[in-house]
Amino acid sequence: MTAYEIITRKRDGHNLTREEIHYYISEFLKGEIKDYQMTALLMAIYFQGLDEEETLYLTEAYLQSGEILDLSGIDGKKIDKHSTGGVGDKVSIILAPLVASLGVVVPMMSGRGLGHTGGTLDKLESIPGFTVTGEMNGYKKQLQKIGVAMFGQTNSIVPADRKIYALRDVTATVNSISLITASIMSKKIAEGIDGLVLDVKTGSGAFLPDHTKAEQLARSLIQVGKAFKKTVVAHLTSMDQPLGYKIGNWLEIEECIDCLQGNGPEDVMEIVLLLADEMLVMAKLARNMDDAREMCLQSLGEKKAYAKMLHLVKSQGGDPDMIEHPGKYRHAKIIKEVKAIDSGIIREFDTREIGMTSVLLGAGRMRTDDPVDHQAGIILYKKLGDRVTAGEPVLELHTNKTSVLNDAEKKILGAIQIGESPLSPPPLISKRLTS
Repeated sequence: MTAYEIITRKRDGHNLTREEIHYYISEFLKGEIKDYQMTALLMAIYFQGLDEEETLYLTEAYLQSGEILDLSGIDGKKIDKHSTGGVGDKVSIILAPLVASLGVVVPMMSGRGLGHTGGTLDKLESIPGFTVTGEMNGYKKQLQKIGVAMFGQTNSIVPADRKIYALRDVTATVNSISLITASIMSKKIAEGIDGLVLDVKTGSGAFLPDHTKAEQLARSLIQVGKAFKKTVVAHLTSMDQPLGYKIGNWLEIEECIDCLQGNGPEDVMEIVLLLADEMLVMAKLARNMDDAREMCLQSLGEKKAYAKMLHLVKSQGGDPDMIEHPGKYRHAKIIKEVKAIDSGIIREFDTREIGMTSVLLGAGRMRTDDPVDHQAGIILYKKLGDRVTAGEPVLELHTNKTSVLNDAEKKILGAIQIGESPLSPPPLISKRLTS
């Protein structure tokens, strides 16, 4: 068995065996298989795909490359949530404390922003002092104590994925359903969870804009979860416009605070509550979705979810005073209103382009080692279907980089299509999938 033979077999469209996939990953981590050979296999997989069994074998190989957390000593069902990413997607930061306030144990390993999408870890780190890096034993103790921890992938968790993703990112092999599935599910299973709720994005701001491909990804994730005896439910949700009104790290934390205090945007809360309902039912803390919804609304109304957020922030070194008094936070030096050129109805957002505008302003990164400006971002005043008048402000740009303002304004105006005919925005939530 050699790397050359395995690359050739996959290049020619043959299925790889469990032994071949495990061998390839193991030898790559030892340094016996080189980066250029791994890149060759990744490109072959990108074009030829992996079937259900091959995807499972790859997930296994990823998982066995590192530590698997044992959370059996912590009472209660351990349920996590994963989103495939989008623009303004701050759901995790509201959802985790909400369901934890109702008894769900939430070990949530999240990622950083890359390309047009924001990252939960970057948003959390915009809270002064908040740390997302640490030892797994520390997070286990935190889960035992407060029922929720939000952290980044450590060197001991699925190191194969960390190393291979770095290659995928620079070789245009990210958007492979099989590779995405193995990457997501290996990390989630390594957390020691019992169940997982998935928010699979589709539309102009999603990694997989095509609805059919998004559904294929959801089904692939569910099948791997089933093979590992994990309960998995997926919802397909729209990313045809940014979620909420605020885009950017601290700006999104502000919107999360509003949501936890009962003043959040309707679209954000619709997804938060749906996923929370699923998690409560999955954890057997609610008999059905209706009971779960009542529990969530009560927690929000009594500020229990907000109190859990404060506890989470304090437990991970953050300054809870910034959550209680967000007005103290120093905003970007430059805040510029952008005005509509035409009158009419907002018919379309190029959500990906809006996300890339926020990156240009400093809120995101194109490479994993790029710095992020926590103050930068965008505040929308309007959403799909809203009427605007020429000269009326439609959004704000927040940045500390004067040099990018003109380009950012042109870029974002080009991402908003205004017309005269009425528009019915696409449904926010389109499909529920289970095993």
